[in-house]
Amino acid sequence: MTSARLPAAPARRRLNIRQRQALTAYTFLAVPLIFFLIVRFLPTLSAFRLSLFKYSILKDAQPFIGLDNYTRLAADETFHRALLNTGLYTVIGVPVQIALGLAVALLLGRARLFQGLLRALYFLPYVTPVVAAAWVWQWLFSPQFGPVNTFLVWLHLPPQNFLNSPSQALPVTAALVVWQNLGFQIVLFLAGLSAIPRSLYEAAELDGASGWRLFVGITLPLLNPTIVFSVVTGTIAYLQLFTQIVNLNFTDQGGPLGSTLSVAVYIYQMAFGRYEMGYASALTVALFVIIMLITLFQLRFLTRRFDY
Repeated sequence: MTSARLPAAPARRRLNIRQRQALTAYTFLAVPLIFFLIVRFLPTLSAFRLSLFKYSILKDAQPFIGLDNYTRLAADETFHRALLNTGLYTVIGVPVQIALGLAVALLLGRARLFQGLLRALYFLPYVTPVVAAAWVWQWLFSPQFGPVNTFLVWLHLPPQNFLNSPSQALPVTAALVVWQNLGFQIVLFLAGLSAIPRSLYEAAELDGASGWRLFVGITLPLLNPTIVFSVVTGTIAYLQLFTQIVNLNFTDQGGPLGSTLSVAVYIYQMAFGRYEMGYASALTVALFVIIMLITLFQLRFLTRRFDY
């Protein structure tokens, strides 16, 4: 009598525990990955394809022009100005908001009274709608009736044009972005500081270290992941700066005289102001490449720079 053969075990049952865990993890990761590919990469590829055409929604003919849009981009002085302004926003805003965020987080860590209230007050600008904050900022720095100029007159100082001045409009815009993002930076650094074991400070204090030596020798190195994350995300946000610029000077977006124009605002103007979708796509691809290269450089440099 032939013995009955047992049915083959399913493939999942033949996997060990580690393989099952990996399979489960990759299954869950596949969903956001597919979503990311659809939302991010497909539009990027579509923008690159569109940048090879002289595409305008006002015309039926959309001729293929190859890399002519990129040649035009390289000689476009307005794009160069927008790129310079975007770099200035980043150079001004990112270091200032990180330094202020870390400083305030250190002070809040020492606070004993109203700690929760102070954290909420600092975080409040971050959850304020950007458009509303920009309009309030526009009123504060109004040359005619703004409270800032009123305060300057009270100090017997001359009133300033601020948002109407080509030399002052960009720093005022950067100050708005720093003010809005400061609360988020504080929360990041508070979380990073709370993860540092207190025993490290106690051991260093027994060796005679205090003050600045504790900060440089313990706090700053162990905040490396927080600093890297803050620098990278902050840089990306400033390179894509749009809403604050548009709403601070709604009648002259990017003005005065292009002094606040960013690459993102210039892309918007070319796409929906002049309807040159092909050239706007070339600008978008250029901005994407710039952000990617800067991000990769920062991840590599900062990781090596603060690797203790």
